[in-house]
Amino acid sequence: MKENADKYQRAMAEFDNFRKRTIKEKATMYDNGVKEVLEKLLPAIDNFERALEHITDAEKDLSITKGVEMIYKQLTDTMTELGVKEIDALHQEFDPNLHHAVTHEENDAYDDNLVAEVFQKGYMYKDTVLRYSMVKVVN
Repeated sequence: MKENADKYQRAMAEFDNFRKRTIKEKATMYDNGVKEVLEKLLPAIDNFERALEHITDAEKDLSITKGVEMIYKQLTDTMTELGVKEIDALHQEFDPNLHHAVTHEENDAYDDNLVAEVFQKGYMYKDTVLRYSMVKVVN
């Protein structure tokens, strides 16, 4: 009788561990899938930002311009809702966990080890880096 109760308790403990492990694996697979899709959307966001930067004053009131701005806002709002946030890099201290230094420069206007220019924005998904910020660092 005691042996059966012990077997039962072990089986229940193993089942509980299996259930917890399965839940954790599902969450990890979900996050990996979301990250993969989000990484593929980042170049589209970059292209929208480039397009918006090159709009002249004469083009600001065109309906095509307003449409591009609305699509860009919808895309960035959706990314924010999904847990994506931009890495604040400009004039921040260089952090190799967040930034990828593409080039260095000597500049007395900035303190050493500060990001002087951002070539490509970086993004975080929850607590992980989706894409590192490509930056110029002052030595």
